[in-house]
Amino acid sequence: MQSIMATDIKMLFCVGLFFVLTGVGKSALIGKSHSGGKDDLVLQYVVNNSLREHPVLTKLRLRTLEDQWSRMMVASEQAQLMANLIRLINGTKAIEIGMYTEYNALSMALAMPENGRVVACEIEDTYVEIAKPFFKEAGVENKIDVRLQTAMKTLDDLITAGEAGTYDFVFIDADKSNYDGYYEKSLELIRKGGIIAIDNVLWSGKVVNPAPTDLTSQALDALNKKLHKDQRIELSMLTVGDGLTIAIKR
Repeated sequence: MQSIMATDIKMLFCVGLFFVLTGVGKSALIGKSHSGGKDDLVLQYVVNNSLREHPVLTKLRLRTLEDQWSRMMVASEQAQLMANLIRLINGTKAIEIGMYTEYNALSMALAMPENGRVVACEIEDTYVEIAKPFFKEAGVENKIDVRLQTAMKTLDDLITAGEAGTYDFVFIDADKSNYDGYYEKSLELIRKGGIIAIDNVLWSGKVVNPAPTDLTSQALDALNKKLHKDQRIELSMLTVGDGLTIAIKR
């Protein structure tokens, strides 16, 4: 019996050492290519061999990186994924909840046909002013409708205007405490087969057993669990950027 136990312990030690040396078992969450994942060789390989960034998007990304809060910017690889989803469903109407410098809003507008429209929700005018020259340079200023007010009011305004069930794509990336409310309003505004993309759903891994005082992680964890059971949608949670959920309205 003692020899068997010794063998088992030795095997467990070797397996554990293998995990440590190879990185197997580590979290798949790497981060954004311009922030948390900027030193990850695999992620940079992905970006170097798949990113097809419009020249104006490149300019806006570089301008945004000058800002002290640039880590808030949607990763270029994530924006490209969402732009391709819009192309896949032939999307012409989108909403961005929380635009920052509007890298992603610009990316979505560029992915749409001439009659495309992006309603961009933001409360900070400084970021809007940064974005506007790039919209003009890219020739899509007519596609982007900036609403400088709370996102919830904008969503309510769209519903009141009779636009429920008419949008193809919604991206949620604003204050996390209101994510659940944004999701419910977005589900009302999106058409059947439309997509709601939700950013930061992993929150640097803090959603796993969130601390009692961490209200943001608790809110995200609660939403993640809610969506898992929500029969109104098809669902995928991806380890892209800081975690990206794709919800397709049934």
